[in-house]
Order: sequence, then C-alpha cells, then structure tokens
Amino acid sequence: MTGPAQSAAVPGLRRNMVTICAMTATIMQALDTTIANVALPYMQGSLSASQDQINWVLTSYIVAAAIMTAPVGWIANRFGRKRIFIVCSGGFTIASVLCGLAQDINQMVLFRLLQGVFGAALVPLSQAVMLDYYSLQDRAKAMAIWGMGVMMGPIMGPSLGAWLTETYSWHWVFFVNLPFGFITVLGLFVFMDETKKNMDLRFDWFGFGALAVAIGALQLALDRGEQLGWLESNEIIAEFIISAIGFYYFLAHSFTTPNPFVQLALFKDRNFVTGCIFMAVMGLVLYSTMALASPYLQSVVGYPIITAGVLLASRGCGTFVAMMLVGRLMRYFEARSLITTGLIITAVSLFQMTGWTDQTSASEIVTISIFQGFGFGLVFVPLSTVAFMTLSNQLRTDGTSMLTLVRNVASSIGISIVIAQLTEGSRRIYAILSEHINPFNQAIQMPDVSRLINLNSDTGRALADVMVAVQSQIIAFSQDYQLVMLFVLCSIPLAVMIGRTKAALRKQPAGPEHAVMD
Repeated sequence: MTGPAQSAAVPGLRRNMVTICAMTATIMQALDTTIANVALPYMQGSLSASQDQINWVLTSYIVAAAIMTAPVGWIANRFGRKRIFIVCSGGFTIASVLCGLAQDINQMVLFRLLQGVFGAALVPLSQAVMLDYYSLQDRAKAMAIWGMGVMMGPIMGPSLGAWLTETYSWHWVFFVNLPFGFITVLGLFVFMDETKKNMDLRFDWFGFGALAVAIGALQLALDRGEQLGWLESNEIIAEFIISAIGFYYFLAHSFTTPNPFVQLALFKDRNFVTGCIFMAVMGLVLYSTMALASPYLQSVVGYPIITAGVLLASRGCGTFVAMMLVGRLMRYFEARSLITTGLIITAVSLFQMTGWTDQTSASEIVTISIFQGFGFGLVFVPLSTVAFMTLSNQLRTDGTSMLTLVRNVASSIGISIVIAQLTEGSRRIYAILSEHINPFNQAIQMPDVSRLINLNSDTGRALADVMVAVQSQIIAFSQDYQLVMLFVLCSIPLAVMIGRTKAALRKQPAGPEHAVMD
C-alpha cells in the first residue's frame, strides 16, 4: 500500500497532475453552488413546477451537501482517500448528467440530492490532497492554487449559468460538469496514491444522526426562512427548535462517548480553532457580499445578468492577484499581519460600497470589487495555511471537512441575515419615505419637480412610487454593507490568536525533492 509520501520521489509530473485533478474537483463543486440559480425560471416551465417546488432544486442540494460534509473525514480514513475521491467525483459527474436529463421536478430534486451527497466530499478531499502533496514551505502556494477554485466558483457561477442558459438551455448548466468530472476521475486513478485504510474504525451513528438532524434543520430554516416569513412561520420555528435539540444531543454525546463522530483532538490545536473562526468570518463576508452584489447590479443599476456577472468577475481578478503574491509574502510577513491587512482592505471596500447609488459608474464598481477581492485573497491563503500548520497528518482530512462545514454554515447564515435585512429594510424605508410624498411637501411643489412628478396624475404618482422604491433599495443596501463592515471590523482583533508562521515557512525543505509530507 503506498501513501502520499511516496510522491516525494517524483514531485514534478505526479504532483502537478494531482493538483490539476484537485482543482477541477474544487471548481466543479464550487460552481454548482451558484450556477443553477439563474436557470431556475427556465427549469420551472420545463419541469412544470410551482415556485415552491422549483426552490427545492437549490434546497435539496444545499441540505444534502451540508449533512454529508461532516462524515467525509471518517469515510476517507476508513476506506482510503483515493477510493472515496474517485467515487465521489464520478458520482457527482453522473448525478450532474442525470440532473440535465431530468423530466420532472421529482427526478430533478432526487438527482440534486445525489449531487449534494457526492459533492460534499470534493472540496475537503481536494484540500487534504493538496496539503499532503506539498511541503510546509510550499503550502502557501498550494493553498493559493486551491483557493482560486473555491473563491472563483461562486463568483463565476451566476454569469456562466446565465450564458449557458441563454445561449443553449438550462440542461447545459449541469452538462458542463461532464468534462471536469472525466478529467478528475481519470487523473486521480492514474496519478494519486492511496492512503492507509483504518479498517478498525467504527461509525458513531448516534453522533452523526444528531449532527445531521441539526445541520439539516438549520439549513432548511435558513434557506426557506425568507420565503415563509422567518419566525412568523411555524415551519421555521420548528426547524430552529429541532436544530437546537440536534446540536445539544450531538455535543452532549461527543463529550461523553469514547469514540465521538467528530474527533475532539481537532479543537486542541489553537491554529486550527483560529482557522475555523476566521473561516466562518470569510464564509459570511464572501457569500453575503456576493448575495448583495448581484441584486444591486440588476435591480438598482439595471444591468442584465451577464453584464452583472462580468462586473462581479472583477472581484475574482483582485483575488487572483493577491493569491499569486501571498504565497511569497508569507515567507517575509507573519500570517496574522497579512490577515489583518486583508480584513482592513475588505472593511474599507465595504465602507466605499455604502455610498453606492443607482448612478454609480461601472468603473467605480470594478475598482472597488478588485480592491475587495485583493483583500479576500490576503485573508484566505494565510488562513488555509495556518489552520493546518500544526495539525497532525492523521487529523488532516477530518480538519478539512470541518473547515468546509464551518464555511458553508457561516455562508448560509450570512446570506440569510443580509437578504432578510435587505427585504425588511427596503419595506421599512419605503414606508418612511412615502410619508413625505404628498401635495403639502414644499419640495414637490417646486416648479422643476412638479413638472416631472405631478401627484394629481396616474403617471406622476407611478413615477414617484418608482423613485421612492429605488431610493429605499439604495438605503437598504447601504445599511447591509454597513452591517457586514462592522462584522469585519469586530473580527480584526481576533488575529492576535494566530501564532508565528514566518520562521516555519522560511525553513528550506530537507532535500531537493521538496518532500510531500512534512
């Protein structure tokens, strides 16, 4: 039985090919979290589904992926990482093709569930593989390469989904995974070494069941809360209660059983715990700002979806530049300094976004987006490196699955908060502003204004209503960006928890081969 360490003898071709496979798997899964969103209206008519039914195309995938992320570490340790990586990559590809061939909503939801089950393992396994095949000194570079796939998937997904849907059909939103999946499965089969299997591992069914119920109920509540009115809905209240009970039983069981489902040794490592905290911050900030940016560009400024996607992609350009630089910077600057700088840049960019209006130019949007993307890149790579710097090899796969789970849950919470705040804020501000639209307002009585907004005519009242609605949205978006900015600023002091990294990363590898395992 060979292990990843054996790859050290041939770090060139084998390591490069495994890197490519890990990247294709990461991109494939990251794209699918957002690429199907824009195709939902087209699917709804084709599959003869109601609005509530078509939303399950997204919900089924999110819930299945969230539940199955947690056991990835145990499954890989029990059956071997290579075997599970190949099975999950192949299963995800086949499920994607089946989604594209679905004939009704029941088939689509079933196949999306399968996509979520198989896709849950792709990101944590690809990160674990990258950590194994690069030495500690090269790990910042490896995390930069891997991070590009994780960060770019959500950014490029909406625009790619819109282009495929408008140019071909919604079926191609799923068929696009076929070449990525084929390359991944073939490359992993040929170039990846199998890890040692631990056949003595026993599965903690109670711990997994409690965690699965907790995460599944929480994800359902977060995903459906906006549609059902949050705590005004008995369903959402019930899901929050079930989630709380599930987490309680999971924690109580984990602290009292000799072999818990989640290895508690993970949380004895200070760097890993700090990584989880900041990964939650990044998940919340990255996905919440992305959830705000697309409706702002389309609803407020009025860009079509493809143009909005191109403008959003500029943030990815900033992230690319930062990730190319940060691998080298980590040899000369402490990780906590880079993370703090990245968070400050992100906070400044969010402050600039609080001033955006319907008249904001495309050049300003691109400039601020690039600036913000650069800040994300400065945080993400050092964070991914620090989290596993002192974690033992045996805990690495468990660690990557836990880090992915934390990011996914935090992103769901962040999206739910900002969208709920945006909806409620727009409604509240509209009510306040509309109180001042009356014939007794002296500003409306001014000749230049009264010629455009004549409240005595249907056209004038309609124009006034549109203007108030737009201004309400602009103010609500501004308040959301302020909320996210304050969250980022509050997280900056936590960077002191990160230990020193510069000395460890500047040490040269023991041999010319740059050993895979440190």
